Amino acid sequence: MRKVVSVAIAVVAAAGLGALPALADGPGVGTATVVSVGDSAISGEAGRWAGNTNGSPSDVDALGATAYDDNAAGTGEAIHGCHRSKASEIGIGGGVASANLACSGARTYTQPFRSGSDFKPGLDFYDDGAGHVGQARALQQYAANHNVKLVVALIGANDYGFADIVEQCVTDWLTSPSWWKNYCHDDSSMTAKFTAANVAAITARVKNAFFNLRTAMRDAGYDDGSWTLLAQTYSSPLPRGAQIRYSQNGFTRQTVGGCGVWNADADWANDTVVAKLDGTVRDAAAATGMPNIALFDAQDALVGHRLCENTDGLLEEEGLATWRSPGAADRSEWVSQIRTTTTLFGPYQLQEDAHPSYWGELALRNCVRRAYNAGAPRGGTCTHTTTGLDALGEPNMSLG
Repeated sequence: MRKVVSVAIAVVAAAGLGALPALADGPGVGTATVVSVGDSAISGEAGRWAGNTNGSPSDVDALGATAYDDNAAGTGEAIHGCHRSKASEIGIGGGVASANLACSGARTYTQPFRSGSDFKPGLDFYDDGAGHVGQARALQQYAANHNVKLVVALIGANDYGFADIVEQCVTDWLTSPSWWKNYCHDDSSMTAKFTAANVAAITARVKNAFFNLRTAMRDAGYDDGSWTLLAQTYSSPLPRGAQIRYSQNGFTRQTVGGCGVWNADADWANDTVVAKLDGTVRDAAAATGMPNIALFDAQDALVGHRLCENTDGLLEEEGLATWRSPGAADRSEWVSQIRTTTTLFGPYQLQEDAHPSYWGELALRNCVRRAYNAGAPRGGTCTHTTTGLDALGEPNMSLG
């Protein structure tokens, strides 16, 4: 084959037609690559911040103002508001290339530009002809010229209205007294999100999103057996009420901890919200019947380091000067605070609330690398193991 290519180049050059263009990578050719698609929980939202503090933001600013700059020049975002941080879980390194196609705020379907809003590509084939494409289309285009071995997908939370759930629960806590608690878990707007009919409808959307990814890879020239789809579940961001280190009475839970919800709503967040989100992913993956799909269970990956959990703390509560202090990862929160007025003038942004932050994303990255498994991808359950950081500066994790 090398002789044929060499002869062809020589013939073309001799004919005065110039050299052939360099052969591009493609299916099964070139550097092995992993790709992420989905929403804010995988795009890298909140990846700028390593832990939480009510002191100077610079004390937890691990990546700086360019944290989300992912365009070719590194000067801004390829899609405004997608927040594909440099700490995102897909950047596993070790000679493996990666592409982050996920976008904060994404649903299973694309949400085109609306008045005052950003473009939010879903896991579909949307294409407006002006360069704005859905994530399935983007995957197809990328895979056609790269050697994609693993696609990690996390989607469904925004179809349920995750941001609305967080906002409602915090609002109900802030506006009701401890002697007359107004819970969010029994609000009609919340219960409507988790009816059997709505869960079934969103599960069908997630299943079809997985099928879209399969179609994208097939159209890019891949056989089903040449790549793996890793369906990821959502990590629990908040502990149950009894494990929150601040009293639910008074305002400290929000003004200090940034986790203003009633205990009963914190329990509901784990027992219903996270459980339904993850059940949707599991059921959708199983319903595809795809032989090349595996489950990446990240539900408990952040346990011990969740927002306001009684096993971690703010920098100042733990006696840590900055995120670089020895032992900071072990004693810090791995989920960004739910902020309100402190996002008005930056550098914090409202959309970063309640997302796995720098340490959490590096912990998940550790598990994605294990799932890649040196080119023989597999599923498993991601959990935190021992204290300290590994040689790559990531929390020690396992994928059982």
